[in-house]
Amino acid sequence: MPNRLGGESSPYLLQHKDNPVDWYPWGEEASARARAEDRPLLVSIGYSACHWCHVMAHESFEDPEIAALMSERFVCVKVDREERPDIDAICMEACQALTGHGGWPLNAFLTPDGVPFYAGTYFPPESRHGLPSWRMVLDGVAEAWANRREEILAQGTRMVQALGATGELEPSLDPIRDDELRAALVSLWNTYDRTNGGFGRAPKFPPHSVLELLLARGEHDMSLGTLEAMARGGIYDQVGGGFARYSVDATWTVPHFEKMLYDNALLARAYLHGWQVSGRERFRAVCCETLDWALREMRGREGGFCSALDADSEGVEGKFYVWTESELREVLGPELAPAALDYFRPARFEHALILEARGPSPADLAEIRRRLLDARSKRVRPGLDDKRLTAWNALMIAALAEAGAVLGRSDYVQAAVDCASFVLADLRDGDGRLLRTWKDGRGRIAAYLEDHAFLLEALIVLYEATGDPRWYTEACATADVMIERFSDSERGGFYTTADDHESLAARRKDLEDSPIPSGNSAAALGLLRLALLSGEGRYERHALGVLRLLYPLAARHPQAFGHLLQAADFYLAPVKEVAIVGPSPGAEELLRVVRGDYRPHLVLATGEADGVPLLEGREPVDGRAAAYVCEHFICQAPVTGADELAAAL
Repeated sequence: MPNRLGGESSPYLLQHKDNPVDWYPWGEEASARARAEDRPLLVSIGYSACHWCHVMAHESFEDPEIAALMSERFVCVKVDREERPDIDAICMEACQALTGHGGWPLNAFLTPDGVPFYAGTYFPPESRHGLPSWRMVLDGVAEAWANRREEILAQGTRMVQALGATGELEPSLDPIRDDELRAALVSLWNTYDRTNGGFGRAPKFPPHSVLELLLARGEHDMSLGTLEAMARGGIYDQVGGGFARYSVDATWTVPHFEKMLYDNALLARAYLHGWQVSGRERFRAVCCETLDWALREMRGREGGFCSALDADSEGVEGKFYVWTESELREVLGPELAPAALDYFRPARFEHALILEARGPSPADLAEIRRRLLDARSKRVRPGLDDKRLTAWNALMIAALAEAGAVLGRSDYVQAAVDCASFVLADLRDGDGRLLRTWKDGRGRIAAYLEDHAFLLEALIVLYEATGDPRWYTEACATADVMIERFSDSERGGFYTTADDHESLAARRKDLEDSPIPSGNSAAALGLLRLALLSGEGRYERHALGVLRLLYPLAARHPQAFGHLLQAADFYLAPVKEVAIVGPSPGAEELLRVVRGDYRPHLVLATGEADGVPLLEGREPVDGRAAAYVCEHFICQAPVTGADELAAAL
């Protein structure tokens, strides 16, 4: 008998619509039943590309006996963590507090009022490797609810206090100094893997935000070393471009094969900046190959980008991406196979091979990759999570816009424009409020802080890439809504949810930049940049509120706060405000100077003034395009030549 998930839009929830479990989506209907029947909520959280989510589903949620046990004792709720990061964050924090670890699938037991009292991750159907069986967990929780209710409720009171702690964090009164940033870089060096790149031991996740911080600070050993190691490893798809979510080993060799939109948007920008800093052609190629993969495999007809590609195909993790030596020789033939095998030097993965780029680059590499990609395209593809998330699309807008402007790729810029147009038109409700997710022609769920903050950053980058004042205007409007609906006027910073969001166990603030920048970090950097474009002091004040709240913590834990530390670095730096006005081709020549080097401490205004304060009163010089280089709106004399502008920057 079908459960209640068939009417949902989330691909993850739809994967479970035929489970024998009596699943509900998150909402008042499930909570009301839990209250009426005095039963706990069993909230099971995952996402469509999650391998172990699939494993637990096949082992337990598709088992009629286990499903009956779940449905008899609990009100069972399925949650897509990507659609509902607020629910996921509450349950994950509870899981980490109760068990010391977290991950997905995440299975949490909540009181009817929505307070977690027990949580864990994957549980097998039968006890093994020290893990209790899922049946044992269900029996144990049901027994505790029946016989130890007072203990659970008392624990719930303490849990609510703990969950609300991020919202109670007090701002620091200490000055924001560069000393802490320098100390943070020393701390990163102490955990840097000097052999393999990256930080710490396996498993290794791409440290996008930390790499951007290091590049902005002019540190090249750790940043370029990690970019090089990832680009050569199996975590990078050597055939089709794009990165897997993480590597299970320290050498970036064996990936967990799912591909997430956010990783690839963030890494494309990091490789672009790495190329600007180093001139290494490999980095430029990885940037373009990653964006080309997104355009080829992840973009919908309306211009938005899908969320993820599954790790599995035909029920086997990584099957789409690995090869046998005989397959490689058959596809490439005797003329190309020897050079390809020497270049890729494949690594063993179970009964197949993972391609890395460990040898000398052959002259026919482009043809080798073309043949392999063509052969691979005939395989059964991994599942596609085709919902469009505002936050993740915003990350891709920024990557495409900046890469397009820097590399002279008008197709990238147009793709960014198309995606931004889609988000601003289709991810709105009837009142014009931003929405979180879109699928099959329908947007839903009120947007979160990260949706607004990432979109703010993306719109600024898109404005700088195009000079179209529409994007500047939209950036200001997004910032204004974010401040109005999410800011904490008492302690500073921003809440994860809007002021009219449904009541949950706690109203939290997302803090850490893992696995993606937090909404607070993105808000801080976006507002700082917007303040310099607009001259609006209130944008800087709200950004400073975030820094006062989080900077002391971030400086002590730089791996977890790379984006926040970028915002602090930007705040402390002597930022150049550059206005370029006048006709082409002179304006284009000046823009090429600005974009020719990596300039993280610069904001750019160009195109028609039309409400952009940094352009007001700026005129061409004797009919020639001119650049005005300013700091805090105090400008040098305008320059008209490329060499003069380069010297002024």
